[in-house]
Amino acid sequence: MAADPGARDSAHMRLRRGARTTPTGPQTPHDVTVLTGARVALPTGVVDGGRVAIEGTRIAAKAPENAQVIDLTGHYVVPGFVDIHNHGGGGASFTSGTADDVLAGIHTHRLHGTTTLVASTVTGDMDFLTHRAGLLAELAEQGEIAGIHFEGPFISPCRKGAHSEELLRDPEPAQVRKLIDAARGHARMLTLATELPGGIESVRLLVEHGVIAAVGHTDATYEQTVEAIDAGATVATHLFNAMPTLGHRAPGPIAALLQDERVTVELINDGTHLHPAALELAFRHAGPERVAFITDAMDAAGFGDGRYMLGPLEVEVSEGVARLVEGGSIAGSTLTQDRAFKRAVTVDRLPVEDVVKALSANPARLLGMADRIGSLEPGKDADLVVLDANFDLKGVMRKGEWVVDPQLP
Repeated sequence: MAADPGARDSAHMRLRRGARTTPTGPQTPHDVTVLTGARVALPTGVVDGGRVAIEGTRIAAKAPENAQVIDLTGHYVVPGFVDIHNHGGGGASFTSGTADDVLAGIHTHRLHGTTTLVASTVTGDMDFLTHRAGLLAELAEQGEIAGIHFEGPFISPCRKGAHSEELLRDPEPAQVRKLIDAARGHARMLTLATELPGGIESVRLLVEHGVIAAVGHTDATYEQTVEAIDAGATVATHLFNAMPTLGHRAPGPIAALLQDERVTVELINDGTHLHPAALELAFRHAGPERVAFITDAMDAAGFGDGRYMLGPLEVEVSEGVARLVEGGSIAGSTLTQDRAFKRAVTVDRLPVEDVVKALSANPARLLGMADRIGSLEPGKDADLVVLDANFDLKGVMRKGEWVVDPQLP
């Protein structure tokens, strides 16, 4: 998904010019900071006039009298967003480019409230993907990303979307194992078309190694999808997109994925990938405990319109919508999670507490990180987002440091 080199250089310049970002280098935060006056989204619901105490990198149970106090009356404080499906941003792709390019993309999404991110790759040849997994594993070891999501090459040519058909392959367990091994313990999720030869065996292999098996880019029947779920698949990759439509005689994968309480469904809430009625259907049927909002973002997220490359495929981004130049298929999104939050509350009319689950608590649980992130509770990482009364982003804190300072103009 890499943009041209000049675009990446512009991305880095933009980051350096950003007036509201955390400066580079070691910071000296106050020992304890208390955010007061805001509507605070807690696991038990939204509390008016709440208080959040931060000590070092963690949320504290209480604060001393001499703590620094920041009055956020009229604002919301919600947990930092957790994105489990993200291909890049700020002009940089997680599938190509240097480690610095990847870091620039990560930083772009942090500016929009995503404090925990899983870096997603796209279809490529196996040698390239295993090499890429090594680079991303290093960033995971440094704490910059929460792991790797492999989207492709084990997907259906009938539902390939913006993936190169020439590079697709069946999910043979030995090939799947190569990617798991290359990620050095940081493979978090792998999307596959489980109806392909080797699909069910690969689901079991993924489960055995603690990797989320996600059903996506699939042409499976209802019955084949049920078999995959019974084998251990627990995520629907961008539900509705790149899979057969819901039918009354042949319900296909959508019905199976929505019905089963073991499955969490990804939704791209950008107004392009899903009609509001489809999002409402998924939310109503799966319930707020089983939805994870994702961006499926590509290079142009937080960057702008123009031409980009998705592997060997050229992508045109116009008015924020990314489509393949040849064929016109949607090619990821330019979504950021703060926009997904605002749309969910103001357009879809979902309760704030349900949106918080979809953006923070549910994906944190999927990643096995709910003891550290996903909610504002004492002892957890001080990852949070400040929104104004219109649900526009005003502040971002990650591990106790402001990425976007709500006190700056």
